[in-house]
Amino acid sequence: MIALFPQRFHNIILLLGSLFFYAWGGVSYTIIFVVSIIFNYVFGILISDAPAKKSKTFLIVAVCFNLLLLGYFKYFNFFLSNIIALFPDDSNSIELKKIALPIGISFFTFHALSYVIDVYRKKVMAQRNFISMGLYMMLFPQLIAGPIVRYIDISAQLTRRTLILEKASAGIQRFIFGLAKKVIIANTLALLADQIFALPAAQISPGLSWLGILAYTLQIYFDFSGYSDMAIGLAAVFGFHFPENFNYPYIARSIKEFWRRWHISLSTWFRDFLYIPLGGNKLGETRTLVNLIIVFFCTGFWHGASWNFIVWGLFHGSFLLLERIGLEKILSRTGTIPATIYTIIVVMVGWVFFRSDDLTHAIDYLGRMCFLPSHTKLEIMTISQFIDPKIITILIIAVLYSLRVFRKFIEMLQRRFPERNADDQLIISFQSSKFILSSVLLFISLLYLAAGTYNPFIYFRF
Repeated sequence: MIALFPQRFHNIILLLGSLFFYAWGGVSYTIIFVVSIIFNYVFGILISDAPAKKSKTFLIVAVCFNLLLLGYFKYFNFFLSNIIALFPDDSNSIELKKIALPIGISFFTFHALSYVIDVYRKKVMAQRNFISMGLYMMLFPQLIAGPIVRYIDISAQLTRRTLILEKASAGIQRFIFGLAKKVIIANTLALLADQIFALPAAQISPGLSWLGILAYTLQIYFDFSGYSDMAIGLAAVFGFHFPENFNYPYIARSIKEFWRRWHISLSTWFRDFLYIPLGGNKLGETRTLVNLIIVFFCTGFWHGASWNFIVWGLFHGSFLLLERIGLEKILSRTGTIPATIYTIIVVMVGWVFFRSDDLTHAIDYLGRMCFLPSHTKLEIMTISQFIDPKIITILIIAVLYSLRVFRKFIEMLQRRFPERNADDQLIISFQSSKFILSSVLLFISLLYLAAGTYNPFIYFRF
């Protein structure tokens, strides 16, 4: 539809559409968002035009504003509740505030920070067109679930981009594929994971505990990568190119490699805007290890105002430290399969902290995974009580996809039948197959949505 209008109107149409999309979740959230856009627009220009000393001052103000905005809405009650817990006798009159968390606040805060910092570093020019600035901050495909799109990556696209039919068609197919990952696979596994994690840990058999965390491990991957696929696909329809956010993270052979494949936009953001400014690996081994711990403490805390997320971040950071001081060399000698098994076990154990409601439940759940005895008179729930042919089928498909089996099969076909020219019947057949597959996936996804099946949104709190 947007292609029916002259190109000079595309940005304003997309901005209005994004405002409407976000306002659907709450008008008050939109006001906060607009204030953030205005502030960062003004300070981007001030940072760009001011002399070096004043420019740094403006940058500090801009960074503090964005962090305080995030801190108030996302972390105020967390800090307050911990103060109350530390000083119970002195905090009887303190009450937690009811603070509604604006959807996607962590994502648009990081968008704003990357913009003002890159302007200060002279990597980009300040955006002087308010519509373009607003569109960068509010472009709806990636607004609430990423990927984290840095201004430097799409600054030129905000000014000039071309709507191409082939690109739009590929974008639609990518969107449908992401929708299917989310609705068919992630939501099905979410129901299984939620049912198991809702039980007292003592009531879960060891096998069922592993099934529960396997379901969640696959759920969070297909949920988040599905949203990223939808965002990248929609962006392509509107002429934008968004960076990839996932690259088969569950085939990684180390935690270091896992973070190069998982939530790539977040990993690179922390690398460029926190790890390197802290000194990276150029200030000695001890300082490098400290920097890694700081980064992964912040990575965990970014995901949510809970000690569970902090422990999850530090857990990953600890294994990165171990790999840096020698474990990575050992893994390189073990071969692909043992290294991959090590990585996926570490990741799954970490997801227990990420998924559990509190640390106590996480530790109890890990105890069942480690086959510790269960001291309860309640009935012990087993795998057979939660599994059925549908679950088995979805699990098999999810595991095979996660291990890149389907991708390898497609690559084998492409090597077996290399593209020769645009009129090649094999190419036409391949494109027709993609169209048919996309149509089938869309139809099944719509059936799931129409049936009102379980549809949790994991990343609303981020």
